[in-house]
Amino acid sequence: MSFTVAIVGRPNVGKSTLFNRLVGKRLALVDDLPGVTRDRREAQARLGDLTFTVIDTAGLEEAAAETLTARMQEQTEAAIAAADAVMFLIDARAGSTPADRAFADLVRKSGKPAILIANKCEGSAGEAGVLEAYELGLGEPIAISAEHGEGLADLYAGLRAALPDATAPVSEAKQLAGDSEPREAEARPIRIAVVGRPNSGKSTLVNRLLGEERLLTGPEAGITRDAIAVDLRWRDRPFRVHDTAGLRRRARVEGKLEKLSVADALQAVRFAEVVVLLMDAEKPFEEQDLRIADLIAREGRALVIGMNKWDLVERRPGAMKNLREEADHWLPQVKGVPVVAVSGLTGEGLDRLMQAVVEAHGIWNRRVGTSALNRWLGEVIASHPPPAASGRRIRLDYITQPKTRPPSFVLFMSRTDALPDAYRRYLVNSLRETFDLPGSPIRLALREKKNPYAKRAKQ
Repeated sequence: MSFTVAIVGRPNVGKSTLFNRLVGKRLALVDDLPGVTRDRREAQARLGDLTFTVIDTAGLEEAAAETLTARMQEQTEAAIAAADAVMFLIDARAGSTPADRAFADLVRKSGKPAILIANKCEGSAGEAGVLEAYELGLGEPIAISAEHGEGLADLYAGLRAALPDATAPVSEAKQLAGDSEPREAEARPIRIAVVGRPNSGKSTLVNRLLGEERLLTGPEAGITRDAIAVDLRWRDRPFRVHDTAGLRRRARVEGKLEKLSVADALQAVRFAEVVVLLMDAEKPFEEQDLRIADLIAREGRALVIGMNKWDLVERRPGAMKNLREEADHWLPQVKGVPVVAVSGLTGEGLDRLMQAVVEAHGIWNRRVGTSALNRWLGEVIASHPPPAASGRRIRLDYITQPKTRPPSFVLFMSRTDALPDAYRRYLVNSLRETFDLPGSPIRLALREKKNPYAKRAKQ
């Protein structure tokens, strides 16, 4: 039986460290600075023989209404409401603080089963804090060290006690019956990363797609720090969408925390299948936008450009046509990339954006038959043969497509070092046009055919 657990507590008590420990990966950013986590992050966790969903949350703090901290607390309260049980963490070395006592009341009022965890109990550290934790009224505290993996057996027992029905072993008879039931094959979700400069509206757009305020948003730039993954269904098709931190120019990235956020965003790009690059429709194709698009192309991801904040732009005839022409001018390496006008605030254009994502994913996975490729190669050579180098002809023999994602081709030829870059670009553009591969990065590798007479010439 599946269940969900939310990890809550003050800032810097080790929530993200415990989250990473349960998940078995460094998914959440961890730093000594308080308040690193802002959005709630979900992942599949494992503790002993238990598999469950765990939610990492922002640190609970007293906050004035309408502030960023208050919005972070609303996200944490939503996580508590969605969970079946709550792991309430305190820093055992700091002991029980007034803030801990205030937020323990919040957990009690939720009515959810609570597991009180005294973290940072390495060796004999925090013994006094463990005793103080009893006064929080959440039961017996479990002493652990999330960083060093100590006390996880006690945490397992505490989780079983808090949720006895959900964590009860499934009987062998039920397991056998369950295995015999037919399971519908679920299509693999398309993995999407939403990237862009800070304050380009990425979290607002994802919230609009989800139909709920799942991600923290606001007028402040740089709210998102972790790359947060959420599941989405559109027209009965599953998607896994990663909201990422804003990407500034490298020279302007300051501090360890922002560097970690940028690294997390770049990791999301590398693991995505389609990347939605959000640009500000009022200031499109700025230098940083082009740098990000080039990075996406070099990583070989399918690209869709979303012109966000379209509701703020004065509508002129031919505006979208001009933007698409600009995209082809500034980004020739992904010529034909889809450009979609959207507004995360009003929801305008979201269906067109998702349709563009599906189409870009299809092109990214497209395979061309070898016979069709070699017919194309014959026509290319006949209409525009490669230039001779040093008076010697360059021979193009054969082409094949060994892989997709992105479409990748290998051209067997003589004298690979002599083929001009301009002719190589001509071949890529011709492949794109002939086989309908707009917007996708195309890989073209050159290979020299072995000369069967080379050994005979040496003799």
